[in-house]
Amino acid sequence: MQTQSAIFDEIAKLMTEAAGAADGVRREAETAMKSQLQRLIADMEFVTREEFEAVRDMARAAREENETLKARIVALEENS
Repeated sequence: MQTQSAIFDEIAKLMTEAAGAADGVRREAETAMKSQLQRLIADMEFVTREEFEAVRDMARAAREENETLKARIVALEENS
């Protein structure tokens, strides 16, 4: 009876060690994938949200200025 218990204890120990090893491999793979993804994103030269918003605001101001200038041109042409 004790031999069966020892066998089951050994199997349980092996399963616990295998689960721990699998978790370690998973964490290591996750870390490697995150590192590769960060490198890939850095190489793609994405702009930051702040840079994007600044350029968007500049484009909006330029459009508004164009509309104003267009209205002035139309008014000047009507007076000529």
